[in-house]
Amino acid sequence: MTYTKVNYEDVDQVSNAMHFLREPLETEQVGVTVVRCDPDWKSQPHDHTDNEHEEVYVLIEGTATVVVDGEDVEMETGDALWIPAESTRQIRNDDEESAFVLVSAPSLTDEGEGDGERNGDDDWLLTGFTG
Repeated sequence: MTYTKVNYEDVDQVSNAMHFLREPLETEQVGVTVVRCDPDWKSQPHDHTDNEHEEVYVLIEGTATVVVDGEDVEMETGDALWIPAESTRQIRNDDEESAFVLVSAPSLTDEGEGDGERNGDDDWLLTGFTG
């Protein structure tokens, strides 16, 4: 088979919001998470310095605030936000439901750039999203 298909609703939810798809999709270098945020939901502030994963947050429904290094970034449906690994980030939902798609991948460095290597399963950080 040349592809893997998964419905995020079939994946167990974590922290009352997160559907981590990396393992079910068996990806090697990218993590994808669907986040369905109830009103007033917020994640724990966290960064990805240890695993050097940069992230892109795409808001696909509603409005929300992403706090990046202490700065509020207001998000509307359709907005995409890139966050470097070392920046602290936190999702804060408003009084309505919202939904994000989060994409995470190891930052490229001069040593491993373009070689297709990954840091290993232990480097995927699945904490920081506790609701």
